Amino acid sequence: MSLFFSLRPSFYFTTLSDIQIHWLEKQGIRGIILDLDNTIVSEDDRYLSPNVEAWLNQVTRNGIKIFLVSNGKRKTRFLYWTERFNLSGIQKARKPFRSGFQQAMRSMRLNLNQVAVIGDSLHTDILGAKFSNLMSIQVASLPHPKRWWENLIGAYIQIPYPKSYRLDFNRKGSHITHG
Repeated sequence: MSLFFSLRPSFYFTTLSDIQIHWLEKQGIRGIILDLDNTIVSEDDRYLSPNVEAWLNQVTRNGIKIFLVSNGKRKTRFLYWTERFNLSGIQKARKPFRSGFQQAMRSMRLNLNQVAVIGDSLHTDILGAKFSNLMSIQVASLPHPKRWWENLIGAYIQIPYPKSYRLDFNRKGSHITHG
């Protein structure tokens, strides 16, 4: 088996709201380790994943736990989003290393077969799920300013957001301070 093959996610959906709650329940999922940047909200805070707030509320109303695991370094920004969505989580998680995923598992108090990792990047979210023996779900990466390495290899590790899909603008977050 090649390394590339082993990086394939267990499942793929275009957006978070495309992941139906009944499907998660059918898979036995009781907890989600969720990426923040370019999965829920673009790194520049311009776009939200379509219908994300309704989806997050529906997931938690159905008893599925959510824990944010982010590599983001801006504490003020991370706190803003965890408070806005009323979620627990950790930043500077150093994905794909297992420590952040293990902390999420301890917090949710669930077994490996009850948790899925959802994120946009093969090299952090999906690889971290594989290292931690967790189901992985990749979503398309929200539009965001590209970093230097994404211009080189981004097409191999992230799926671009389809131009035909609607985007939600983040109207509430224009006041976010990036500290």
